[in-house]
Amino acid sequence: MRRAAFIAAALLLAGLLVSLLFRGGAASPPPAPATHAAIPVPVTPVVKQTVPVYLDYIGTTTAIRQVTLEAQVTGYLMAPAVSDGADVKKGQLLYEIDPGPYHAALDQAKAQALKDEAALKYAKANRKRNLQMVKTGDTSVDAFQLAASTERQDQAMLAADRAAIETAKINLAHTQIRAPFAGRLSYRQVDQAALIAPGTPINTLIELDPIYATFNPPDTDLPEIEAAQARSPIPAEVLVGQDKPRVYRGRLTFLNNTVGPTTGTISARVTIANPDKTLLPGQFVRVRLHIADRPGTLLVPQAAVGSSQVGKYLYVVGNGNKIEQRYVTLGSAFGTLVAVEKGVNLGQLVVTGNLLRIGRGTLVTPVVTPRKPTPRPRDR
Repeated sequence: MRRAAFIAAALLLAGLLVSLLFRGGAASPPPAPATHAAIPVPVTPVVKQTVPVYLDYIGTTTAIRQVTLEAQVTGYLMAPAVSDGADVKKGQLLYEIDPGPYHAALDQAKAQALKDEAALKYAKANRKRNLQMVKTGDTSVDAFQLAASTERQDQAMLAADRAAIETAKINLAHTQIRAPFAGRLSYRQVDQAALIAPGTPINTLIELDPIYATFNPPDTDLPEIEAAQARSPIPAEVLVGQDKPRVYRGRLTFLNNTVGPTTGTISARVTIANPDKTLLPGQFVRVRLHIADRPGTLLVPQAAVGSSQVGKYLYVVGNGNKIEQRYVTLGSAFGTLVAVEKGVNLGQLVVTGNLLRIGRGTLVTPVVTPRKPTPRPRDR
């Protein structure tokens, strides 16, 4: 009995083993250890270039010339020859005061001069007659002296008449208000047909081309500015706007002779060409003084720069295509690039994309992307 039971159990166990072999086939090998796939990342090499050295400031634009157009004679203001806010040329007629009374005054002065000129001719002839008569004793010396005095008085009257004519001409010319220089008008402060007197302000005219950009560099920048100015005139850029700034070019034309005792700054200004008149006085601008050129400067894309509590860093492709984190010292920005003063070497590959997926020691597949030229601001 026991032997039969033992044989049956053995047969049952054998059958189960055979069934498992037919269902599962040969035993599978143990799984291989998992491997991490390399992450493709865009990279660009560190380049070396000669870059300009700028000093950057915040400034405001100011007009080189600004005048208030005032009446110089009394009269009624006639219809304006130009509209408010117009761009005008030097010598262009802007406003006119009723010239009628001044034409009449000029004619009256001329008539008085003709009258006194005729009286002078008679006085000259009378003096000559009295001179001959006093020699023959036909008239007294007193009569001759009176004739000579009358001649001199008439000469003086004629001279006064000529001065009155010139005054009348000047007053007549002052009825026309012309632009003393090319520029742009503001709004008119006096209505047509209003009675105005000398000194009445009518409008304001400002010169827009060229124009100043004034700024206040600190006295600590003076040695660099003065050294550059000693070599040659300092070129300057004036930038307006943030995303796509417009750039206006000029040069440093004024550096004050004193430093503000309370601010530690010095007044300076740049003169800028503004032919399109797109810059107006009072605008906030960025002023950049080009004081030197620095050869052999290492540059990387600004997009590759990361930031942490420790400082600025770059991800660099190291040995075995593994990421290395390099803390760097940055310099000035040049468009899409930024200067690196310390932390990387020429030709090293810096990662410019997929920065959130990588870290120190990450295995990557570097994909070199061509570097686009740095976009320059739009010139004006």
